[in-house]
Amino acid sequence: MSNSENPTPADDAPILPENSQKPQREAEQNTDLASDGFGEAAVREQLKNVIDPELFVNIVDLGLIYVVDLEPVEGEKFDVKIEMTMTSPMCPAGPQLIAQSKTFVSAMEEVNDVEVKVVMEPPWTPEKMTDDARDTLGIF
Repeated sequence: MSNSENPTPADDAPILPENSQKPQREAEQNTDLASDGFGEAAVREQLKNVIDPELFVNIVDLGLIYVVDLEPVEGEKFDVKIEMTMTSPMCPAGPQLIAQSKTFVSAMEEVNDVEVKVVMEPPWTPEKMTDDARDTLGIF
């Protein structure tokens, strides 16, 4: 999926809110940054807009995002490769989570292209969640 000024979301992906077009920068937390501060942390922050429709927690805090790889391409643009997992192999929300991940990351001005690969190894477990996600779900 190539980035354009007005990305067309997939049928099951949301229309992007205005505040998601410009992701919050977290340059101080990322060692792999472009000169303007764009990096893995900014992509992960943008992915927090993707909410699991069954658990109502974002996919980053759920621990579903395993790898975010940035490859420089033309100018200041990057191809973004994401490896993510699902909470179960037959997760009914899988296609929606993938489509939304592509849509939100593609909306970032520094992004040229987005590839999302679903991996099942290592398997997801609740231990991969952040403390905030555990608190939200009542897992102690």
